[in-house]
Amino acid sequence: MAIQITGDDAADKVLTDDPFALLLGMLLDQQYPMEHAFRGPAKLLDRFGTLDPATIAAANPEEFAALCSVTPAVHRFPGSMATKIQAVARDVVDIYGGDASRIWTEAADGSDLVKRVMALSGFGKQKAQIFTALVAKQLGVHPQGWEKAVGDYSLDGFRSVADVVDPESLGKVRAYKKEKKAAAKG
Repeated sequence: MAIQITGDDAADKVLTDDPFALLLGMLLDQQYPMEHAFRGPAKLLDRFGTLDPATIAAANPEEFAALCSVTPAVHRFPGSMATKIQAVARDVVDIYGGDASRIWTEAADGSDLVKRVMALSGFGKQKAQIFTALVAKQLGVHPQGWEKAVGDYSLDGFRSVADVVDPESLGKVRAYKKEKKAAAKG
């Protein structure tokens, strides 16, 4: 299944073809519009030449941060995100031998998948649940009990990036998030 989150065919192809790219997109999806966050891995690939977790983890931190800061930056906060990218790359190398797909292909069930994602640098419970829903809905990987493990993110509707499949669904997710933010303020 082809992922269509960014509105940019080349960036979406990177997400579709590279499991680590998809993980990085989710990592970058904070305090930044989601389609821009998920374009970050393609920017990294263009600038760095690879998305190999071992190569990213071993890169000089200052040089890597500078690369992430080139306009258009990989993220709104390129320096701090460069540090987080290298940290999650180290996790993928140390825990999964550099193969990010093992995070979900070797998960015993949905709860285990959420726990595996939460164990990565930069991922809390909510982000881990959304990523698990993304893997289930977009990649068709359905570990037993994934719906229970991700809660409301498993429901039909437009709640998160897991539900984005085209520009129309992106707009619906944005509207949902705006509504939730307004309700939290009111």
